[in-house]
Amino acid sequence: MKRLLVCVLLVGVVAYGEEAVPAADELAGKIVDTRTLHHKVLCGYQGWFRCPGDKSGQGWKHWSRDARTLHPSSLTFEMWPDLRGFTREEKYLVPGFTYSGGQPAYLFSSVNEKTVLRHFRWMRQYGIDGVFAQRFLVNTRDPSFDQVLENIRAAANETGRAFAVCYDMSGTPRDQIFDRLVSDWKQLVDQKKITRDPRYLHHDGKPVLMVWGFFHDRFGPELAHRIIDFFKKDSEYAVTFVGGCQWYWRNQGTRLDAEWERAFRRFDVISPWNVGNVSMAGDTKHATTAIWKKDIVEAREAGMSFLPVIYPGFGWTNLKGPQSSAVTIPRRGGTFFWEQFATATELGVEMAYVAMFDEVDEATAIFKVSNTPPGPGKFSTYEGLPADWYLRLTGEGTRMIRGERPMQRTIPIAP
Repeated sequence: MKRLLVCVLLVGVVAYGEEAVPAADELAGKIVDTRTLHHKVLCGYQGWFRCPGDKSGQGWKHWSRDARTLHPSSLTFEMWPDLRGFTREEKYLVPGFTYSGGQPAYLFSSVNEKTVLRHFRWMRQYGIDGVFAQRFLVNTRDPSFDQVLENIRAAANETGRAFAVCYDMSGTPRDQIFDRLVSDWKQLVDQKKITRDPRYLHHDGKPVLMVWGFFHDRFGPELAHRIIDFFKKDSEYAVTFVGGCQWYWRNQGTRLDAEWERAFRRFDVISPWNVGNVSMAGDTKHATTAIWKKDIVEAREAGMSFLPVIYPGFGWTNLKGPQSSAVTIPRRGGTFFWEQFATATELGVEMAYVAMFDEVDEATAIFKVSNTPPGPGKFSTYEGLPADWYLRLTGEGTRMIRGERPMQRTIPIAP
């Protein structure tokens, strides 16, 4: 990968499809330092999209309820990605969907290495540090997810971004969680040598690993402690352990088992899941961030760092049905998103997790989304704002958290 970066230095501006990306010499001082989480803003990267004709053979996975076909009643995603500039090899035709002028519509597959590389080139272009690669325990035996992880790894190396694995325990039977976690991590470390990759993120001298899903209503505290013990104490496989947990981990509004309270204070880094947690000011929804100040204090008292979750909005009417429209969280032109960056900066937060880079299922994506999606079907858009608006905001928010731009409560750039 180092040879590839040197080659790019000699070329200048490199064309990729119909887009041009900055030459590596323009970005040489911006290679992400993978030795620390401090001053990092990382995006969750789902990587779970599949299309007929890709290498997975899984059909319209995560685009449709029916892997064999995609039509208005089978849609499971809220936003149509903007594929302008994508090469022919990256685009998968969606029969029956057309744009207003009659042009055919296409979607992308996360198994396609060219598309993942394109996404990482966007990250480099807009100053985004990298990703937590989502690895779902229920899918660890699916070879296509190994391919996605390899795509991420290669793209991070080519673009100088950082990456770390985030295991999502959702949907895995309780009695299988520990064994699947441990066996897959050992395979990644021993066979894939993933933690030896120069682009794999480390912190305090150990590889970073997030395990998401520490919710007290999913399994008992005994399993939580068993997971934490292995990943913090094992002589060969120990990590800087990031625990993704419920936002009310400090026992707000509920009575938690004392052992759960202890488990929540044993992570190296705590990352309470805040997506959907809103407060009302009149008719306007704001992300609930007033709890962060006490979260930070209590995390520090327990010897943990605090990794807040920042998200741009939410919606899943295609996934859950029109009756779910009440839980839609409007983006307010990016203000909803930016307010969270501002609060994190005011509180002296030095790291953040953006949910998500590519999550169009629940309308939390920050990558390029179409303002003129094809029909039939109903999709959310960026309401006329540029397709790269949230990439730009994420880059600016990252700079503000690092202290590279003054703290500002209002969005500091124009569309």
